[in-house]
Amino acid sequence: MAATPEKKVKNKVVEILKSHGAYYFFPATYGMGRSGVPDIICCYRGKFLAIECKAGAGKTTALQDRELAAIKAAGGMQLVVNEKNLGEVAVLLNVLRKTELS
Repeated sequence: MAATPEKKVKNKVVEILKSHGAYYFFPATYGMGRSGVPDIICCYRGKFLAIECKAGAGKTTALQDRELAAIKAAGGMQLVVNEKNLGEVAVLLNVLRKTELS
């Protein structure tokens, strides 16, 4: 079975996270959690990062926007990535690594 365009983005994000040694998981709420939770939850060098993956020109929903804003308000970091801006994940992880080493 071929991967969906969004799944391809998720796979690329996972490659980046693994290459940096980041802890991550895909939250599966199965009706018991919060709606709009980002696709990937990550901890890297003590920093909380939430990543919402989209394909093409996909937009976040109102529920996703609410959750991403709540994460930011709580001091976490959040990214919305697609095929065109995947590099932002690596850039952020590199910045966090360099900041810790300083």
